[in-house]
Amino acid sequence: MNLLTPVANLMTTNLITVNPEDNLATVKELFDNNPIHHLPVVRFKKIVGMISKSDLLYFLHGFSQSKTDRAIEEARLRSWKAQDIMTTGIAKVESSEPVRTALEVFKVNRFHALPVVDKDELVGILTPYDIIKALSEEPIRLEDYKAE
Repeated sequence: MNLLTPVANLMTTNLITVNPEDNLATVKELFDNNPIHHLPVVRFKKIVGMISKSDLLYFLHGFSQSKTDRAIEEARLRSWKAQDIMTTGIAKVESSEPVRTALEVFKVNRFHALPVVDKDELVGILTPYDIIKALSEEPIRLEDYKAE
């Protein structure tokens, strides 16, 4: 992979997002029903935060799975909102930036997802998985492995 490849070539664009006012029951349902680990929190297409599956599990930590506790958990999920547990102050990249920039952000900050924004509007998300997937799909060039 060319490290100067634009982030736009690797990012996921078919995003599932939530609004800051959405309750955590909605957030949990989205995580339970989709193969995702990060939910961008947006207000009018502008990213205001991010919720990871780990954030939600941390919020739920300590609740057992008895019927009584499930009722309490459900009430808690309905009363708390996405904005209550979202991470703010997140790093962002523009779609035209090179993959190298994103890799540096991942390395230094240990983020697992980077919102991609253009003109302050969320257009995608990039994760280490997206980069690994792109690398794994590159054709193997035998000339790179020939003995000299």
